[in-house]
Amino acid sequence: MSSNPIPQSSGGGGRGAGSSDGLFRKPRDPSMAPRHYRTPRSLPDVCPKEPTGEGRGLCDGPSVVADQHRWTVYNSKVNLPAALNDPRLTKRESDFFTKTWGLDFTETDVMPSFYLPNITREHFSSYLQETAQREKIHERCKNVCQSKDDLAVPTITNNHDKARAELDQVPKIFMKPEFVLNDPATFNAVLPWSHFSVAAGKNSRDVASSRLLQEKLSHYLDVVEVSIARQISLRSEAFFHAMSSQHELQDRLRETADSVAKLRARTSAIDRVMCRGPLRALRDALTRNNCAKLHNKLKLMAAVHQTQPTVQLLLSTSEFVGALELIATTKEVLQQELQGIHSFRHLGSQLCEMERLIDKMMVADFSTYAQSDLNRPFEEDIQVMEKDRLQSLVFGLLRQRKLDFLDIYSDEMIRAAKTVVRQCVEKSVSQISEIDADTVKFHEQMRLMTFHQWFDLLLDIFEHFILFLKRIKATLSVIRNVVLEVLDSSQRSRIADVTPATNHSQEDEEDSGVHHSGEAELAYLTHEGLFISDALNEAEARSSVPAQARAQARTEACGSDSASATTESSSSREHNYNTTSSLPAGGAAALSEDVMPSDLELGRVANNVQELLYTASDVCHDRCVKVLMTRAKDGSLERLSSAEFVCLSQAVESFVQDTEQECVRRSMSLRGALQSQANRFVQRFHEERKTKLSLLLDNERWKQAEVPVEFQDLVDSIADGRISLPERRHKVSEDRKPSEFLCVDGQKYAVVGTVLLLIRMFLEYCQCVNDIPSITTDILTRLTDLLKHFNSRSCQLVLGAGALQVVGLKTITTRNLALASRCLQLVVLYIPVIRAHFETRLQPKQYSILRHFDHITKDYNDHIAEISAKLVAIMDSMFEKALSKYEVKAPMPSACLRNVCKQMAKMHEAIYELLPEEQTQMLFLRINARFNLHLRRQLARLGVSNDGGPQNGLVMVDVAFYSENVQALRSLECLDLNMPEIWEQKR
Repeated sequence: MSSNPIPQSSGGGGRGAGSSDGLFRKPRDPSMAPRHYRTPRSLPDVCPKEPTGEGRGLCDGPSVVADQHRWTVYNSKVNLPAALNDPRLTKRESDFFTKTWGLDFTETDVMPSFYLPNITREHFSSYLQETAQREKIHERCKNVCQSKDDLAVPTITNNHDKARAELDQVPKIFMKPEFVLNDPATFNAVLPWSHFSVAAGKNSRDVASSRLLQEKLSHYLDVVEVSIARQISLRSEAFFHAMSSQHELQDRLRETADSVAKLRARTSAIDRVMCRGPLRALRDALTRNNCAKLHNKLKLMAAVHQTQPTVQLLLSTSEFVGALELIATTKEVLQQELQGIHSFRHLGSQLCEMERLIDKMMVADFSTYAQSDLNRPFEEDIQVMEKDRLQSLVFGLLRQRKLDFLDIYSDEMIRAAKTVVRQCVEKSVSQISEIDADTVKFHEQMRLMTFHQWFDLLLDIFEHFILFLKRIKATLSVIRNVVLEVLDSSQRSRIADVTPATNHSQEDEEDSGVHHSGEAELAYLTHEGLFISDALNEAEARSSVPAQARAQARTEACGSDSASATTESSSSREHNYNTTSSLPAGGAAALSEDVMPSDLELGRVANNVQELLYTASDVCHDRCVKVLMTRAKDGSLERLSSAEFVCLSQAVESFVQDTEQECVRRSMSLRGALQSQANRFVQRFHEERKTKLSLLLDNERWKQAEVPVEFQDLVDSIADGRISLPERRHKVSEDRKPSEFLCVDGQKYAVVGTVLLLIRMFLEYCQCVNDIPSITTDILTRLTDLLKHFNSRSCQLVLGAGALQVVGLKTITTRNLALASRCLQLVVLYIPVIRAHFETRLQPKQYSILRHFDHITKDYNDHIAEISAKLVAIMDSMFEKALSKYEVKAPMPSACLRNVCKQMAKMHEAIYELLPEEQTQMLFLRINARFNLHLRRQLARLGVSNDGGPQNGLVMVDVAFYSENVQALRSLECLDLNMPEIWEQKR
């Protein structure tokens, strides 16, 4: 290693900037520095410290001014030869003046400082221009005079080769970096003990070997020391250069230390005179603000501390809403203002537990209210009981999102409906001495009542249920109004939140310039950055301090003044309002949305209130169905008379209409139960009348019956358009007696007693339809079945001669046949009237069922035609038997024709009073046609023709006798007998 030595001048004055050696010297006196060097300036503080709010934080860091006479790391000194000859270092450090060295030192790249200027070649341009001429002279002198290093190159090379040869004699093991004598292998290689004898005693050979080894090692040591000394001598100039630089560096450090001491003294004076006072003022202001904050926090903590006793006081007066608002406000204060307070670490969970307890209390109180409201005596007013209490409960339940409170009311409503029925039954049973309420079961008590007793009970239940529904409707109306008020308030608050948000954004834009100027002023007052963050926080919080102070004052009043629950509730509401108003608009909206249900949920609750009213109607109907079914279990309702069942039906229909008017809901359960009972009633009603009709027909002797006055009046009412049973008359006027015929529209009908009762029966059917419209189709079907049964059974008894065996008639006479025909004609006369009556009670889509009347009319007409044919057949058989013996001989008229005329007269006598003249004439025309047919056949067998002979004359005498006798019968005078038909026409 070689370095250029620094030439030294012979005198101290030779170090001046203008020495004659041509070399530039840096002046040591700062006052003599060239003008182009700038004086050092203070660097900005790169680590500004901000206060933490405590006074001692301003002076905890090390003070350069106050600690200038205390020992620092810069006062330490190092022995330079010891550092240079440190045997622990394998290699000497070339930068020991610029770092702290040590055994564990590791070199790292040091980032350039951002606060030091970037030195470029342009900074030295003026210096290079001044020294350029001198540098040229210096280079010229170096070329002329050979340097000492160039003359010593051969000598150094020879010495180096000699030293290399001597070092090669030293074994390489001593040069290895891992050379350690503690290693056995290394120790044996350096000291070969195998050359020495291990026997006791030492011989001369071992002594010589050890001496030789010692000399060898000494030689190695000398070679190494000589080599080290040679290397030191070669680098002696560099050592002297380093020492001279060290002296110069120490001089400059001493000058720098003096300057720093002066600077520290001046800074200490500035700190004492100008800084400590303002800093103390700022620190006192900060301390005062902190104390004010602490005082406000303590007042707020005192108010929060009173939350639990205040909540208990509110709960004792059932002020659930005020208690919930106070809890919500306290929780909000704990989360925003008192977050992290150790003494309140459990208060949040206690408030949550208290809130859950209030939830349970509200649910229990609402259940109790529902029980007392629904089970109070019906003698009281139907108005809402304790309306304010109900509104408070509903609002509290909505606030806590307990939206299932209507289910509680529904359950209580069902239980109350059961209680209403039980109370009515017990009241009715207590008035009946025949029933022992202690020994007879509840359901059996209703079955043991007579119909009138049970019907009075049912009317009483209907009346109580109407009052019950009115009471429920009034209560649910209050609940619905509360829900709608909350919904309306929520919508209005949402609209109000949108408008202030827009206004606040405009005001913020207008005030942005003022805020920026205030921040600039604060930054100017604290230019070192010590109080910037706290000052900005104070500026931001200054606007919210009045609102928070008002909120704290109200909270403190809420915590301390616990004499009145109303005052507590109002103050807690104000506190809650002010707390939420101090939040941003979005925060207040989010808080309100979190507290109250959404609009969708509130709308669903309002709908559920209306559905609950419908449920109340259904519950009342269901309980009435239970009462109805309990009575009908043993079939007692099926055995009711028509009038009784009509009364029951009208009472049920009236109750259903009343409930529909109250609840605006058509409940079908009671109507369905009544319809079921009506169907059973119709079945029994029909079976009774059908059985009665069968018995009447089986006992009918088919003789003309007298027509009582009431039946004539019944027929007259039908003619007047009243298709219903007349009211019963206890006394009949004595001047009116039963008649032989039934007069209908001016015609006389000879009838049997069964037909009169049949007319009354189908009027009863029509009356049922009038009283119970819901059974119209069923009644119509049953009535058609009854008419069919009458037609078929009468056919069996008369045409089928069943009456011979059933009643014991000897024969079925023509009078019986004519009477049956006339009865059938009467029924056919009323079928259109019945049809028209039912048609007015049917829906248009049900008109198809009326075709049954058309089928029945056809069946009846066919039956009437069969009876007429039977009458003709009777006379036909008589004609055939009598005329088969007819002979044309004197005397005339013949006995055969006398017998025929006698039978014709009997026939006419039998049917004349029963059938109208038209039917009689038509019947005898048909009979006459059969007579002509048989007579023609007999004359053809006898060979008598219309030739004017004697036999022809005898036949004409008989025919004239026949015609005279037939036309002599009443209503047959003008009958055209067409007697020429007896003669066969010639072909």
